[in-house]
Amino acid sequence: FRLAKGYRGRAKNCFRIAIKRVEKGLQNAYRERRLKKREARSTQIMQVGAGAREHGLSYSKLIRGMYLSDIGLNRKMLSAIARQEPYSFRAIVEEAKKALRKNVLGTTESVEEGND
Repeated sequence: FRLAKGYRGRAKNCFRIAIKRVEKGLQNAYRERRLKKREARSTQIMQVGAGAREHGLSYSKLIRGMYLSDIGLNRKMLSAIARQEPYSFRAIVEEAKKALRKNVLGTTESVEEGND
């Protein structure tokens, strides 16, 4: 009955119904804990993607550029920076753009050298 405290109607004081309601509540809590993480991740990705598009990059290109330039920020921190510190986020995007340009130029030069 302890877990059924606060339930309405017979779910709080009728043992058989209380057991069913408590089990269902625990199942919902288990499912929602995972759903909360999933929704938080998609929200963070949307925020970072929106910030990246303001500076002319897609989300995937930003992440690739950050990987190439060894910027080790996770999505949660990147989302917070995009929301709260736009100048810092712009600097991160510029570094990612620079790394992407360098990577594209480096690969085209090596391809041209291989063809000669």
